[in-house]
Amino acid sequence: MNEFVFLYRGGQTGRSPEQAQQVIQKWMAWFKELSENGHVKDRGQPLERSGKLVSGKRKAVTDGPFAEAKDVVGGYTLIVAKDLKEAAELSKSCPILEFDGQVEVRPVMKLNM
Repeated sequence: MNEFVFLYRGGQTGRSPEQAQQVIQKWMAWFKELSENGHVKDRGQPLERSGKLVSGKRKAVTDGPFAEAKDVVGGYTLIVAKDLKEAAELSKSCPILEFDGQVEVRPVMKLNM
């Protein structure tokens, strides 16, 4: 099995408390199913929208990230799957997709150290 990161981007906001609770329940059910099938290595965490961006040789620190709302990474999960095709297939049932969000599926590079 190989490791992959799901990076969650976008998704509609501005839900009522009841709608937000329903969305949370969908996420919990999705994580439970992935876990029961042995695919979750680390469930990860949601990320705050604020932060700092450190860049370049000067190591300049600025407020950020300032990306379009649809491009902001809102969280991540580390999963295991046999290959990229299976990992992408697993991402298709992610609740964020119901709200015009995206799941970026990235293989974790194996380093021999």
